Amino acid sequence: MLKMLAKLALCWTLISLVSACGTTAVDAANDSSIVEASCGQCQFDLEGDGCDLAVRFGDGAWFVDGTGINDHGDSHADDGFCNAVRKARVTGEVVGDRFVATEFELLPEEEA
Repeated sequence: MLKMLAKLALCWTLISLVSACGTTAVDAANDSSIVEASCGQCQFDLEGDGCDLAVRFGDGAWFVDGTGINDHGDSHADDGFCNAVRKARVTGEVVGDRFVATEFELLPEEEA
C-alpha cells in the first residue's frame, strides 16, 4: 500500500511539472510588471515577417498576443516600436513561444 501511494505521489508530481511547462508568468503574483516593449524583428532580433510587437524581460523576448504593434501609435515614427525600445506595464504570461497580454499600457517616455 505504501509503495502504491509513493507511486501516486510521484505521478502527481510529474503531471504537475509537465502541465506547468511552457507557461511562465511575468512575476509570481501575475501582477503588472514593467517590461521592455518594441518591434520583435527590428529591435529584439526575433525571427518573423514584417513588424510585430514583442516584449523583453528576464532572459528572453516574446511576440505579444492581445495587442498589436500599431495599437500604440505609428510603429515607424521616431519614437515608434520599430525605432525605439519603450517601457510598458503589462500583465500576462508566456504560453509556448508567445506572451499573452491581458493588460498592456505603453508608458510615457518620461515615466520609463
